[in-house]
Amino acid sequence: MSRFFSTALCALFVCTLCSTVASASDTVAGKALYDSKSCMACHNTGMAGAPKLGDQKAWAPRIAQGVPVLVSNAINGFSGSAGTMPAKGDDATLTDAQIGDIVAYMVEKSK
Repeated sequence: MSRFFSTALCALFVCTLCSTVASASDTVAGKALYDSKSCMACHNTGMAGAPKLGDQKAWAPRIAQGVPVLVSNAINGFSGSAGTMPAKGDDATLTDAQIGDIVAYMVEKSK
C-alpha cells in the first residue's frame, strides 16, 4: 500500500508542477500578444471604457466574475454600462486560446 501511496504522491507532484509551468507560459504568451496586438491601444489608455492594465479597482469586479466569463466576453464581445469590448479586440486572426492567454496576462497584472 505504501508503494501505491508513493506513486500517487509523485504523480500529484508532477501534475502540480506541470500545471504551474503551463500557467506561467500562458501569461508569457499573453504578454507577447498583448504587446503586439490591438489590446494595448484600449487597455493602456482606457479607450471605450476599457479597464487599464494594472488598475486593480477597475479590474476587481471583473475578476470576481471569473476568468471564464472574461475570456468569453473577450472572444464574443461585450457591451456594458462601463464600456465596450469588441469581439477578439477587433482582431479576428486571434484564436480563442490566444485570447485566453491575453486575459490570463491582464488578470495577473491587474490583481
